[in-house]
Amino acid sequence: MTTRVFRGGRVFTADAAGTICSAVAVSGGRIAAVGGDRTVEPFLREADEVVDLAGGLLLPGFGDAHVHPVMGGLERIRCDLSGAQTAEEYTRIIGDYARAHPERDWVLGGGWAMEAFPGGRPHRAALDAVVGARPALLPNRDHHSSWASTTALAYAGIDRDTPDPADGRIERDADGEPTGLLHEGAADLVARFAPADTQEDLDAALAEAQRHLHSFGITNWQDAWVAVPGTGPNAHESYLRADHAGRLTAKVTGALWWDRSCPSAGVADQVARLAKIRAATAGQGRNYRTPSVKVMQDGVVETFTAAMLEPYLDRHGHPTGDRGLGFLEPGLLRDVTTTLDAAGFQVHFHAIGDRAVRDVLDALEATAAENGTSGLRHHLAHLQVVHPADVPRFHRLGATANLQALWAAHEPQMDELTLPFLGYPRASWQYPFGDLLRTGAALAMGSDWPVSSPDPLAAIHVAVNRALLGARTPPLGPEQALPLAAALRAYTAGSAAVNHLDAGTGSLTVGKAADLAVLDRDPFDGPRQEIGETRVVRTYADGIEVYRA
Repeated sequence: MTTRVFRGGRVFTADAAGTICSAVAVSGGRIAAVGGDRTVEPFLREADEVVDLAGGLLLPGFGDAHVHPVMGGLERIRCDLSGAQTAEEYTRIIGDYARAHPERDWVLGGGWAMEAFPGGRPHRAALDAVVGARPALLPNRDHHSSWASTTALAYAGIDRDTPDPADGRIERDADGEPTGLLHEGAADLVARFAPADTQEDLDAALAEAQRHLHSFGITNWQDAWVAVPGTGPNAHESYLRADHAGRLTAKVTGALWWDRSCPSAGVADQVARLAKIRAATAGQGRNYRTPSVKVMQDGVVETFTAAMLEPYLDRHGHPTGDRGLGFLEPGLLRDVTTTLDAAGFQVHFHAIGDRAVRDVLDALEATAAENGTSGLRHHLAHLQVVHPADVPRFHRLGATANLQALWAAHEPQMDELTLPFLGYPRASWQYPFGDLLRTGAALAMGSDWPVSSPDPLAAIHVAVNRALLGARTPPLGPEQALPLAAALRAYTAGSAAVNHLDAGTGSLTVGKAADLAVLDRDPFDGPRQEIGETRVVRTYADGIEVYRA
């Protein structure tokens, strides 16, 4: 039984009382003592290791409440564009990858940013120039749009006469020809022709993702898109395999995917199928469960697919008549939510536009009226535009606000592809973290990686400053900033709570699992404008070191 003592810095416990102390003892994978040097002194004689925090901060392992690890892992082991920023860099990386892998029939990967291209819209011609006649399909970093080569479009039979699918849009030029940019469900028209991922591909992706997430101090997460297992390879199976083999060191909540094409008449049947998967998963392993269901209610603002109460504006500030896409009409959304709640499922909603947020809150209100309050901790992720009238409803309805804080800042995608098309006052309603905290909403945080960086400290920096590290732009809605302690608690105890893990992790409390992150400095001691410079130097899961810088 390994015993470790951590001292020589500050300890942020993330407990309900906001306790700050200076030392922690860990024994047998659990927290044995929390306090000062006197508290941990009895453990020093038997300690296998005494970790000097060197003035840094010890805190609970971060919990990512909305992340896509297998997707992120696949991108990291394929044509990974996430580290580049310009169109030229993207085409160079794609070309290098294509030349390095002539044996691969398709060029797959992703992670490009819309702001790198004029109007946020890349063209297939640039892709053709570096992949030639090979088909290529590369999702952007938010995975709401994909960049396809001419050959990939031809595989799918997409031409000027192809109608847009109900849940997506084919971008076209002035002559009506497809440009190679596919939004939302339109990308599926091509994706079905790409080589299917093997189970070994997905296993390797999960292993890489876990390694990467542990390097940022993350010890638990909710996978926000676990496709319902069918006859082919799937992430669910990779989680089961890793858990059974003892390779899954993180604690993982899987959110099973809701098939939004399901009509009202089929809701009960789909819930029953999901319940069978949940039951089959329970008790099979130690660290993986599937008690949640992901419901995608709208798209994203940048492609005008987020569902808005009022129309988007055009480039001249005039209303367009386009209010985005609401994937489930309100009556069906209420039916789905009520049925899932009655079956004991937590519902994890994607809601970006103010109409999507309101529709989801209305559905939760109807669910509570029909089923009573459940304590299942339903949560709404992203929350980019929230009408002020809806902010207090989170607390009243017991709905957790699942924040992706890294997005709440001025950067090209915000300034060029969002603000002009929202206009005043909607632009000022974005990411209302401070108002949610002040009105009593439960807060959790996540990254949405690979949409954006999985680094919790980068997101916490933005939550506190409403600006990116080193930015020279003004803060985006500074009145919505969070105090550092509130942001850290949301990314630790808050995420553990939304994952129903708070009885065993998420705070440094005697008896809980020793899921820990050690930071190279104490961010409370320095200027808040430098929070994002903080780095994780060690990560522990159940008392076992899973990362060291």
